[in-house]
Amino acid sequence: MRQLSDFLGVWSLERDIRQADGSQAHFEGTARWDADDDGANYLEMGQLVMPGQGQFRSERRYRWGNDLRVYFDDGRYFHSVPADGGESAHWCDPDQYDASYDFGQWPNWSCQWAVRGPRKDYVMTSRYRPLR
Repeated sequence: MRQLSDFLGVWSLERDIRQADGSQAHFEGTARWDADDDGANYLEMGQLVMPGQGQFRSERRYRWGNDLRVYFDDGRYFHSVPADGGESAHWCDPDQYDASYDFGQWPNWSCQWAVRGPRKDYVMTSRYRPLR
């Protein structure tokens, strides 16, 4: 059973984004959880490579609560991370985001998001490894 303290620190992060049309993008960088009294700030930074479009610097921020609830940087609720791994979801009208967390090879772990909507249809797989 995972708890917030398990995630604290810096992790290597690789992400593959596969569109339904077969096109793919790849992200490489780091993810960092920094604790405070109410949870942790999450920051990921790295390079996103989009074939035919080039390479871009990419950054994302979230807020994680002590209860593994994840919030967008502006404070809106996003989803809950299942402490034992498993499924979670987020509806962002008109798109459905379905996640699957896999902690079976801890401390290496992954999260896969399937995103479907009128203009979205992709699967994004993120793989985390601790940096020592």
